[in-house]
Amino acid sequence: MSADGTGTGGAGTGDATGGGASGGGGGGRRHHRPLVVDPAVADELPGDLDPALRDEIAHTTANALVHHGRATEDPQVVARLVALVETEGLDVVAGMWADSPADTLPGALWRLYVLREWVRRDPGTVADRYRQGVAAAPVHDVVAGVVEMPGPDDVRTVADAVLSGVYTGDLATALERAAAFCQVLATGAAFDADHLDVLDPGAAARQTRGAASLVRTAEELARAAQLWRAGRLE
Repeated sequence: MSADGTGTGGAGTGDATGGGASGGGGGGRRHHRPLVVDPAVADELPGDLDPALRDEIAHTTANALVHHGRATEDPQVVARLVALVETEGLDVVAGMWADSPADTLPGALWRLYVLREWVRRDPGTVADRYRQGVAAAPVHDVVAGVVEMPGPDDVRTVADAVLSGVYTGDLATALERAAAFCQVLATGAAFDADHLDVLDPGAAARQTRGAASLVRTAEELARAAQLWRAGRLE
């Protein structure tokens, strides 16, 4: 996903380290996607689908995947579910879930998968942002469960563990871990923006937008966790 520290928090990680709402789109209407994709990733996303069909596909596939994953004890099945974007392609996953509201199961899964994809593609930037933000967000760091002074491999491990938790543990806890992870990244993005303010005002502005997008994604994931616990995330 992108890098240059621009983006992950909403639909396009191209604006800031965790997410700006940037992101291109494969023609037609833009997806209402979390800002976790950078422009290069966003270019892979498809265009319009019939709204009723899109909604049916989203809910059917999301529920089927979660049910299947939580019903199995085969770690290889879970590993394949975690690696869904690598095996099926971002455009396929986007076609299923990218337009789903954040307070739905497919919308929450989309945010988790796009966050993991950003981490997978640009772990160095993610690790750097996390290290910058962790001192100012210690509570979120504890929830996220990232090792001290993480490197690229460490943030990849956390992203995989969060998605594995969707299928093998408490889904609400997985959502809360992802939300906390985004909050720390948002803090790191904001710090980076401050450092760039004099040297590169344009980059600083992109980082600031990305930080805001990450905060929004974190809030959406935390809300989804609440809904799951209440039996209302559908």
